[in-house]
Amino acid sequence: MRYFLIAGEASGDLHASGLMKALKEADPEAEFAFYGGDCMAAVGGTLLRHYKDLAMADCKRQIAEWQPDALILVDYPGFNLKMARFVHDRAICPVFYYISPKIWAWKERRIKDIRRNVDRLFSILPFEIDFFEKKHHYPISYVGNPTVDEVTAFCAEHGQPQPDGRTVALLPGSRRQEILDNLPTMLRSAEAAGKGDAAWEFCVACAPAIPDELYREAMQKAEQQGFHSADRFRLIRGGTYELLHRATAALVTSGTATLETALFGVPQIVCYYIPLGPVIRLARRLFLKVPYISLVNLVCGREVVPELVASDMNAARLTPALRSILPGGEARDAQLKGYAEMRRLLGEPGAPQHAAREMVEILNRK
Repeated sequence: MRYFLIAGEASGDLHASGLMKALKEADPEAEFAFYGGDCMAAVGGTLLRHYKDLAMADCKRQIAEWQPDALILVDYPGFNLKMARFVHDRAICPVFYYISPKIWAWKERRIKDIRRNVDRLFSILPFEIDFFEKKHHYPISYVGNPTVDEVTAFCAEHGQPQPDGRTVALLPGSRRQEILDNLPTMLRSAEAAGKGDAAWEFCVACAPAIPDELYREAMQKAEQQGFHSADRFRLIRGGTYELLHRATAALVTSGTATLETALFGVPQIVCYYIPLGPVIRLARRLFLKVPYISLVNLVCGREVVPELVASDMNAARLTPALRSILPGGEARDAQLKGYAEMRRLLGEPGAPQHAAREMVEILNRK
């Protein structure tokens, strides 16, 4: 069968590549055309456009010309829900959504588009079951979480995580402005929490599309604010899992990175500075539909990892929070126990395989 996949960013490219491998196992005749990235291209098929260069008109034309047996959408709802409508209205093929849009956090109205245009929704977060099925009476399939598969596979190859006692992992996000807003405070707080320990390294996981110059600009901004350890500032490109494998603690913005950090067993503080903090805090209470921004806390339904958001994200709060999760810190063991609860709720590896088998079964029935 022919599968047309659309992934609009780096994480979607990674998750979609795992699904493609699983589809090839479930359907040996599988053919792929896709909008995605290097991970998907490595699996095989035809890369029509890179996710950095999406074009809606071209995508519609290519789907109509190729006439796939299924359209598989991976997160990225702004673009993908429009493709779902296009395919549904023209009755081209069934529409599957792998990694459902996070409408439980904002834009809940999108449930109307999903209900109308998506044939089957595949969830990777267990709390989404209640949201879609109980609140909106829209049946979904929870297949497990592909990040569990990815971290499990990495650890099978490299061994269990081995904190080296000197590496603080800094994951300041994937967008230019959030990096400039968050990284300087992360650096100053990590330096202060280490009390000048010369063995400490401050390792920054770089986003694929962000040049090194931007991170150095953020480091220089930190120096202007009192950061004195530029010689221990390290940029890690293309090696986030290797970094988390050896990290002692982490400062993380939000998103999938919080889940990855937890699965590696690295205690973390979730920190996300936003200008106009008091205004943002009010807006968050008014418009954000969930009590937390980190997936760890959302999965567990309680605060496992501290969240410093908006004006609460400052060195005065972040430094003692980081100290509390370092070895010997009073919050470290409790956070690690919370991670064990999160792993249990996410379930065992196998998310891509579960989704692929169900997709192929649906298509065979049709």
